[in-house]
Amino acid sequence: MARRLTEAYPDAICELDHDGPYQLLVATILSAQCTDARVNQVTPAVFARYPTPADLAEADPEELEELVRTTGFFRAKTRSLIGMATRLVDVYGGVVPGPLKDLTTLPGVGRKTGNVIRSVALGLPGLPVDTHVMRLSERLGLTTESDPVKIELALNDMIPAAQRGDFSLRLILHGRRVCAARRPACERCVLVDICPSARLPVAAGRDRPVATGRRA
Repeated sequence: MARRLTEAYPDAICELDHDGPYQLLVATILSAQCTDARVNQVTPAVFARYPTPADLAEADPEELEELVRTTGFFRAKTRSLIGMATRLVDVYGGVVPGPLKDLTTLPGVGRKTGNVIRSVALGLPGLPVDTHVMRLSERLGLTTESDPVKIELALNDMIPAAQRGDFSLRLILHGRRVCAARRPACERCVLVDICPSARLPVAAGRDRPVATGRRA
């Protein structure tokens, strides 16, 4: 499966625009319950106004709320952003730490966000588990776990450390473009013949079952 996904998405990249770990932290916190496209419309103004963690730590909450309002949950995200930046400055000298145990002490940062930072911005092993990774892991029969942490640990045992971030990105892209939650396009799936949840179409000229997958 990993080999086929690599062939299908050879240049899989994080779709959040950023320049470095700090900017990716900001963008990933804003991406909760929001599309990457919307976040990418908002972050240029945020990065211009608060180019460093020290700047963001001193942000006026009302001003920051206005900048991130369209990403949703803007008050909670504003608190997380200022709290994240404050801890970066106070504890880590304004430098984004690498260990997951340190990243998850930052406000607004859980294991998924921490693994995004590690794998995308820091070149360290990390397998972010979002809703797409959860859904595809179940549909593909990779694990029966439903808890994101347990899914992450199960997939870690299957994927070499250096490839975990890319594998997660490819599952996410496949979930967005092909294996959708409601109507998976099994007829376009590179994994259809080895996916336990897929239905292959019958021969031409006969009734064809609707291409679908087991819903996660």
